[in-house]
Amino acid sequence: MSASVDTPVQVPSEAGGGSPAPSDDVVAQVRAVARRAKDASRVLATATRATKDSALHALADALVAATDVIVAANAEDLARGRAAGTSAGLLDRLALDPARIVAIAEALRELAALPDPVGEVVRGSTLPNGLRLRQVRVPMGVVGMIYEARPNVTVDAAGLALKSGNAVVLRGGSAAARSNEVIVGVLADALEQQGLPGDLVQSIDAWGRAGAVALMHARGLVDVLVPRGGADLIQTVVRESTVPVVETGVGNCHVYVDESADLAMALPIILNAKTQRVGVCNAAETLLVHRAVADEFLPVALAQLADAGVTIHADDAARRLAPEEAAVVPATEEDWGTEYLSLDLAVRVVDDLDEAIEHIRTWSSGHTEAIVTRDLASSERFVAEVDSAAVMVNASTRFTDGGQLGLGAEIGISTQKLHARGPMGLAELTTTKWIVHGDGHVRP
Repeated sequence: MSASVDTPVQVPSEAGGGSPAPSDDVVAQVRAVARRAKDASRVLATATRATKDSALHALADALVAATDVIVAANAEDLARGRAAGTSAGLLDRLALDPARIVAIAEALRELAALPDPVGEVVRGSTLPNGLRLRQVRVPMGVVGMIYEARPNVTVDAAGLALKSGNAVVLRGGSAAARSNEVIVGVLADALEQQGLPGDLVQSIDAWGRAGAVALMHARGLVDVLVPRGGADLIQTVVRESTVPVVETGVGNCHVYVDESADLAMALPIILNAKTQRVGVCNAAETLLVHRAVADEFLPVALAQLADAGVTIHADDAARRLAPEEAAVVPATEEDWGTEYLSLDLAVRVVDDLDEAIEHIRTWSSGHTEAIVTRDLASSERFVAEVDSAAVMVNASTRFTDGGQLGLGAEIGISTQKLHARGPMGLAELTTTKWIVHGDGHVRP
């Protein structure tokens, strides 16, 4: 049962952190923000694609023009994070520099080039009685976001919301407070210069954790809430919110090297999946290796992972095959269920495909799993029997990303099954409406 705004709520992480229920004043302030967002979304609902695409380009230009101001604000957040002992993975997520800002701006321009989902006819027909039916995509209305230490998400959420016809209300967390404050200001000013409401992009960071709780209870003003961050944050929002929630899950992702794998292919896949960027949900956290190829593959793979700075949490069979230079510790039950977000990797030798699939079923968070194999039957079984949002065959887990899959930026990666699953792009920020045309029809 979700708590009401009048009930003390214990909420960890950026969603609440053990704070009591928000005061009446905070509730009123957050609801006022949501109400302005609702009004702004109605203006945007009638905007043409040309208007929205022009605004996306304007947002991109404004961000690049404000690079120095954004980087300076981000430096304040980074300094505060280092002083507080924030992990290297989270600091990496938090950090902005001119190159990252250019990349974030380019993602907005790529969004502008994508088809507008609003108005797309999902299906249609004419009934025997002459009624003409269409099911079309329409905006959600107001999208709420609660997330941690990711100022790039501020821009991604704003861009995706704009293109899909939605307003967005953001709670970006204390770690990125200055970065988000500046970015939201830049985006709102750019929208107004394009003749659109600045209230299409708003932040409730000023009300802290209590504001996050108030946002969770703004049912009727906020149409959907997307939490993005650590497991505590996500589960808190799922548990406490009265607003409908799309659950974005943590990424305990697996790479399985099959008996028939091309080992020369498997090596760069696991290195990329683990080390290309560690503080992200689609990084690999567990390597499973078929016993038939373990003797050949693991000494080389573990040596190269060690060269990349990875600490190996190995079962007995994998530990015996590790080279002396590798940093190896015995794997525990806890390791199999851990999303490290760091240069750590759990490694296990399995007897066959069945054991690999069973391990994944037991420990996976349902995000992304990969198999490296040359056997078609093995790949088909893996794809059919592994129940995760994304399954890779002979490819890195790092491809579970809206941009990489051609969706543009993403608002998150859903690990639930309703109403969206996997990377959530433009189409996932819409719902549908039935439009029925008749000629004086009445029901018999």
